Amino acid sequence: MTTQTAVSLRDVTKNFGDVEAVRGIDLDIAPGEVVAFLGPNGAGKTTTIDMLLGLSQPTSGEVEVMGMKPRDAIAHGLVSAVMQTGGLLKDMTVRETVAYMASLFANTESVDDVLKRSGISQLAARKVGKCSGGEQQRLRFALALLPDPALLLLDEPTTGMDVEGRRAFWGAIREDASRGRTVLFATHYLEEADQYADRIVLVSKGKVVADGTGSQVKALASGRTVRATWPAADVERLTALGGVDSVEVRGDTVHVHAKDTDTVARYLLSETNARDLEITARGLEEAFINLTGAQA
Repeated sequence: MTTQTAVSLRDVTKNFGDVEAVRGIDLDIAPGEVVAFLGPNGAGKTTTIDMLLGLSQPTSGEVEVMGMKPRDAIAHGLVSAVMQTGGLLKDMTVRETVAYMASLFANTESVDDVLKRSGISQLAARKVGKCSGGEQQRLRFALALLPDPALLLLDEPTTGMDVEGRRAFWGAIREDASRGRTVLFATHYLEEADQYADRIVLVSKGKVVADGTGSQVKALASGRTVRATWPAADVERLTALGGVDSVEVRGDTVHVHAKDTDTVARYLLSETNARDLEITARGLEEAFINLTGAQA
């Protein structure tokens, strides 16, 4: 079936007693989009994903996946999820695990194909219990690919993977997205969201506080950062400059976060012995902290 949206949430709330976990989320995700779903602990990310998986029902509002109720979409094999832990039998081999799961579906991708696409063909004969945490995550990814889902939900998908494993994993995700698969992932690795997501949705206290490309979200964090080498930096003098938000000293290097970085730069270059000065826009981490009120 065709649908203009892969995921649609309309004024969705979710309460647990007196606790408002989700406080009115509106969100549309188009087919083929790779979307990072970010937020501090307790922001409502897991609760929202549970509702997309049909594991819980919203207190109010509407949730649709591929134009239907989440449980109906799952019953049609349109949704798969890769979670952080669980779901694997350690005494089975990697191939046996994938083959067994494939036997539970009426129609699946081939075992060899999903092993190859998830980058674990060379591990096929290894016992699951002998696989590293990152290798087990890639096995979960292979299992999720079996029904050829239209929507893939990933919760901290690269936990335990090394740098090479992460790069290969995201290469596979981007290739899948180019074929029309929609991907929604939650991660604490902000650089992954910045590098691999088409779009970032940032939630805080149960609400969406930013939604856009990485560049658009970073632009919401006002100001820039001046970095310079300045032994024994005069933090009090820097803080007193107009437009300075904060000053951090790390060894001989000073980092000045400011709305008016020109004033800071002129002061450092003309009135101090600071050197190696560099001015940069704030990154996704700064935007994350500013927009959610999270601690660094």
